[in-house]
Amino acid sequence: MLKTLYIKNFALIDELTIEFGSGLNIITGETGAGKSILLGALGMVLGERASTDVVRKGEEKAIIEAVIDVTNNKRVAALLKEHEIDVSNEVILRREISTKGTRCFINDSPATLSLLHSISELCIDLHGQHEHQSLLKVESHIRLLDDAGGLGGLVEEYRKLFVTLKQSKAQLEELRNKEKNLREKRTFYEFQLKEIDSVAPEPDEWDELQTEQKILENAERIFSSTNTLHEILYANDDSVHNRLVEARNILQDLARIDKSFTDSANDAQTAQALVDEITKFVQRYNARIDFNAERLEELRERLSALSVLKKKYGGTIADVLAYREQIAKEVELAENFEEEILKWEKRIRGQQDSLSDIAERLSQKRKDTANRLSRAIVEELKKLGIPEGRLEVRFSATPDKDGDIFINGTRYAANANGYDEVEFLISTNLGEDVKPLAKVASGGEISRVMLALKTVLAKADRLPILVFDEIDTGISGKIAQAVGFSMKDLSRYHQIIAITHLPQIAAMADVHFRVSKKLINQRTVSSVEVLSELEHRKEVARLLSGTDITEAALQSAAELIEAGR
Repeated sequence: MLKTLYIKNFALIDELTIEFGSGLNIITGETGAGKSILLGALGMVLGERASTDVVRKGEEKAIIEAVIDVTNNKRVAALLKEHEIDVSNEVILRREISTKGTRCFINDSPATLSLLHSISELCIDLHGQHEHQSLLKVESHIRLLDDAGGLGGLVEEYRKLFVTLKQSKAQLEELRNKEKNLREKRTFYEFQLKEIDSVAPEPDEWDELQTEQKILENAERIFSSTNTLHEILYANDDSVHNRLVEARNILQDLARIDKSFTDSANDAQTAQALVDEITKFVQRYNARIDFNAERLEELRERLSALSVLKKKYGGTIADVLAYREQIAKEVELAENFEEEILKWEKRIRGQQDSLSDIAERLSQKRKDTANRLSRAIVEELKKLGIPEGRLEVRFSATPDKDGDIFINGTRYAANANGYDEVEFLISTNLGEDVKPLAKVASGGEISRVMLALKTVLAKADRLPILVFDEIDTGISGKIAQAVGFSMKDLSRYHQIIAITHLPQIAAMADVHFRVSKKLINQRTVSSVEVLSELEHRKEVARLLSGTDITEAALQSAAELIEAGR
């Protein structure tokens, strides 16, 4: 539901806010008052092309903002989430047009014009003088047909399998490309594997080998230093051990005299014990020192071999081992490619069979729906003054020798909707061939065809807001009243906003707006007011009788309004 439309500095509009109702919203006013300007502004905020000419003279920019209730509109929520825009029950579309260009916002987040247009297309169908008519777009016909037939579940089942099949084919293609590349690389990979395996590096050996090498290279120095340490700490007459024993004895002697020396005596005892432990460690280490020139050479050769691998296959032994695992898998895959490819081909054939089965069932249900839909729309066209109208839902499919869908001996190209290509064709006069909707000549006929289609599809169509600009073109009398009744009925399922000149349609309004033009400070300004019940009757009477509203016109207006109720 379009809740509010805010417009500032747009054409003849200075600044106004319109709050729409949920049912049938009718807009009337004198010719040139600015009714179409309202829908022009709405078109701008829905993503139509903008010209700087729309900016009100003397102002820097025009601003249009639409607040739309999108509760339960999952497609809008998904699109907002995809573009990381806050999702709520309302979406606020805003467009600013100036001489410097145009800026778009969705929920106060900057957005592209394309995204603004995409969001609006999921909410509003604007049928008017501008090309913003979803029913005229052939690509929308298959969706409308599926909605009318309640085929959403089957379509979703098909699409899931369609996506799975695409992924499987991509996987197979990647596998085949890998096979070709690996055929060329296999010899090289096997050489690399042999080179790495000939060294057979272990995960943690580099640091361990370096430590061992360092010790062996410094064995003489270590031997000499540990001997010296042993002499300093224990062997000499003046050793640290002897000195500490002497100091400990003196402190213990003093402690017997004065207990304040007790802690110091204990510390001396501890220091002596530490020195003894160090001495024992130095002696044990000294006894293990190995002057092994052969082992040192082995270490140097091993480290050299590992260093070569590190330079060629990564900065660390871990990198070398990871690379080895990677190319080993590639070589293994190359050896089993034929079996792997056959497995994927079999899987794809099974998916194609399932896809073909669903596509065939979907196509048949669409054709059944099309027959019912055509009859219902023809009946609706009769009510709207097109007694000889005919609607044909034309089906076609594209044969493709490599297509994924196989039916009755023929392969067809698959798309996200199946293999059907659907188009609505119409004829509004006896003896004329059916033509695409976009080629129906009369503007009045186009409006009524749109209204008939919308009325029949109302319960299924997911576009909640319908906007009609002068749907009454070329009609009057009983046909006008039939159009009004049809719009009133349609407004039970959709919010409708319509500009009209006809009292028969205006009388049906749930909310009635009047557009007027006045001079303010020597400038023309268009304004919009919501009419009370009395003003609503007077406006319908004006449409009946012109400027001079008679009692008879007021009585007729009351009768039309009552009939609409």
